[in-house]
Amino acid sequence: MTTLRHKFHKSAIAKALKYPPPFSIRFTFEERARLDSERGNKPLSAYIRERLFGDDAAPRKKRGNSPVKDTEALGRVLGALGQSRLSSNLNQLAKAVNTGSLPVTPETEADLKEACREVANLRADLLRALGKSPGDGP
Repeated sequence: MTTLRHKFHKSAIAKALKYPPPFSIRFTFEERARLDSERGNKPLSAYIRERLFGDDAAPRKKRGNSPVKDTEALGRVLGALGQSRLSSNLNQLAKAVNTGSLPVTPETEADLKEACREVANLRADLLRALGKSPGDGP
């Protein structure tokens, strides 16, 4: 008679065998340096599989679908956000608007328009980094 424990064990083994166990190999420092220089931008394991099996190498899963298309644009956005006090400044503006204490002078209006342009530029860079056109919707 099959017990619940037996069914669970069988199920666990089936899930464990879904992927083959990894294989470990050690290289000398020189061998590893040679592999690293020859592999280019490929992951080391993919390069070794290609060298071992050539065209017979089974296709591997691709890395996750990273939405980042332009890492330089993303770096600019993150750098600008890191250097700015954008969230603090926006919070102060919102508080001043809510209390009615924000004097609207031509200088204040110009500063607000400049801040809006900077936020729009950050948005455009972020959209480009994600592979979207700045004119696209949200």
